[in-house]
This record gives sequence, C-alpha cells and structure tokens, in this order.
Amino acid sequence: MTSELDIFVGNTTLIDEDVYRLWLDGYSVSDAVALRVRSGILEQTGATAAVLQSDTMDHYRTFHMLERLLHAPPKLLHQLIFQIPPSRQALLIERYYAFDEAFVREVLGKKLSKGTKKDLDDISTKTGITLKSCRRQFDNFKRVFKVVEEMRGSLVDNIQQHFLLSDRLARDYAAIVFFANNRFETGKKKLQYLSFGDFAYCAELMIQNWTLGAVDSQVDDMDVDLDKEFLQDLKELKMLVADKDLLDLHKSLVCTALRGKLGVFSEMEANFKNLSRGLVNVAAKLTHNKDVRDLFVDLVEKFVEPCRSDHWPLSDVRLFLNQYSASVHSLDGFRHQALWDRYMGTLRGCLLRLYHD
Repeated sequence: MTSELDIFVGNTTLIDEDVYRLWLDGYSVSDAVALRVRSGILEQTGATAAVLQSDTMDHYRTFHMLERLLHAPPKLLHQLIFQIPPSRQALLIERYYAFDEAFVREVLGKKLSKGTKKDLDDISTKTGITLKSCRRQFDNFKRVFKVVEEMRGSLVDNIQQHFLLSDRLARDYAAIVFFANNRFETGKKKLQYLSFGDFAYCAELMIQNWTLGAVDSQVDDMDVDLDKEFLQDLKELKMLVADKDLLDLHKSLVCTALRGKLGVFSEMEANFKNLSRGLVNVAAKLTHNKDVRDLFVDLVEKFVEPCRSDHWPLSDVRLFLNQYSASVHSLDGFRHQALWDRYMGTLRGCLLRLYHD
C-alpha cells in the first residue's frame, strides 16, 4: 500500500498571530489547543486534532527560541537563523512588549524589584491575567528600566532605539520608567478611578517640564529624575498664600475676570483661598521624597475632591485654572513668574486630566 505525502520546503518562519497571542497570554499548549478547537478551526481547515496539537507545539517551540532575541529586539533584526519579514518582526516585538491595562495599574509606581515580583501571584488572581503573562510583562518593564534609566538623551528616543517599539508604546514605557523611578503612589483607593492613560499623560507633561532634561539635554538620566533645583525653588511660591495682600489681590483678579462666566462662581469665590493654599502647598512640599510620591494623592485631596463635591463641571475647572494661572502675572509684588509658569503649566494639564466630572 502506498501513501501520498505533500511536502512543502521553505525557509520563511511562519508566525500564526492567534497562536502567538495565546503564547503571550501564558496559556499552556494543551489550553491553547482547547481554545483553538473552540474557535472552530478544525471545521474551518479540515485538520485533525492531532495535527492541531502538533501545529500548536511547533509554534510554541519557535516562540520559545525567539524569546531570547525579543529581550534585545535589535538582535532579532540582525540574526540569520529565523527568516522573518520586517513587518512580521515589528509585530512580534510590539506584541511581546504590549501590556494589559489591569496589570500595569497594579504595579505602576512600585519599585521593579524582587519584592514586587513576589506579589504577581496576587495580581494574577485579582486581574484574571495568567501568572506567566504577568511575569512577562513585569520582566519587560524591569528590562526596559534597567537599560534606559541612566542614559543620556530623550527617554522615549532611547526606548525606541534599544527596543524598537512604536512611538505610542515607547511613550507608555517612558511613563512606566518615570513612575517607577520616582515611586509615585497610584494604588490608593481614591486614585482607583484613574486609568494608566491618565497617569501616562501626566508623566509626559512632567518629563517635558519638571525633569533635568527640561533645562539641560546633555545630562544623564535627564528624563527620569525630577529637577531637584526646580523642586527646591518651588518653596518661593509659598508667598502667594502666606502674604495676605497677595492672596487677596490674586482672588480679586480671578473673581473679577470670571464673574458671569462661571456656573459655580459663588462656590469658587467662597473656596478660592483653600484651593489656592492647596495648590501652592503641594508645590512647597515637593522637596521631600514622600511628598513627591504622594503628588497625585495630594492633587485629588486638595483640588479634585473639593471641586467635585461642589459639582464643578470640567468646563468651569478649565476656566478657573486658566485664569488662576494667568492672573499671577498681574501681581506686582510677585517675582517668580517663570517658576510659576513651569509649575502651573504642568499642574494645570494634570488636574484637567485627573478631573472626571
């Protein structure tokens, strides 16, 4: 009895995107096969269960061999073992370094150390993300952090150069590195309504305006560390609330400009001094590491929650912050306008992002 066998020989490494996703999500071969069967692939292709099992195992072996190259993406581009088209290489890299929103929210701002890694079991249970996937994502965060934390130059550019990520994903990783380095608190209950995107937006503003790189593009870790001299100088803003005449004049200027334009004018007028003290005191405390870590907690407590309790619409928050910031330029006794603009320009953007009316 003779049997016919069709053989195809080629040197291009075949990548099944669906199987790659199952592998990235941390499923075992048997679980991946079961999920593929459920998707109806046997009926669609006419394959047998044995062939599907073999196909899945073959893909998994390929992914395991590729993984060491994915840890240093430029190596994937320059190796000759796997013949993979450039577009496929980009897909492999981008998806390997992609992460789940639920996972990143659990570790954002935490030290990327063994201590945090021990919590991955609990995070996996809480989020429903497999432990294997949690470990991959955590190890990716840690790997990128270690490579770029002390590099000179733009954080986003360095990440793109060394990990070949898209601009959007590189910016997300820049936010993760920035938060891990400065240890910003993001896990408190009152911050749970905020998404990773909210924090990433604020990180980008702070990197652009509050880091060493904002004033000197030639320093090491310029986009990672906050500018300590700038943080020290922020204490000078205290006079805006410590000097009663300045505080009264500032309030008068804001109220005059916003009368008839603000739906919550009476609430703003009654609470102006408390809001101003809150915003200025946040600045004055940023010389201490603990207060830097609690920045978002303080912003929510001192500004977002009071405005929310008075039912300020976002449009009124925007009008107030714009006028509050601009009116300082009309205070003759105040001599720190540039410092104020550097602080409030970023803070205004962050507060508008944190405020969900």
